[in-house]
Amino acid sequence: QVQLVESGGGLVQAGGSLRLTCAASGRTSSSYTMGWFRQAPGKGREFVAAISWNRMTHYADSVKGRFTISGDSAKNMMHLQMNSLSPEDTAVYYCAARVKWDIATTVSEYDLWGQGTQVTVSS
Repeated sequence: QVQLVESGGGLVQAGGSLRLTCAASGRTSSSYTMGWFRQAPGKGREFVAAISWNRMTHYADSVKGRFTISGDSAKNMMHLQMNSLSPEDTAVYYCAARVKWDIATTVSEYDLWGQGTQVTVSS
């Protein structure tokens, strides 16, 4: 069974940067689509970014130009580089995997989830 573990969250000042990592273990597949979602207090889980097996990427409008998703299939890892962070980016960030090759942007389309990592941006 595949497990996803996020790391790299923390507290950062507005304008700063963080790099999140998602490590996959178990019976992984290079054909998975991987994604990042986030959930702020009192809000639903929202799509942030995704990367497909052939390195196609897709971003939420709110993070375009600031966040970059990347994958390292050899290490079964995925990263989310977050720059120019603002307090509105404060949330728990979740790594997710979709056992299909195409990009998806909704929670229900992903099959596996990590436990999440907290990102807090102070003003």
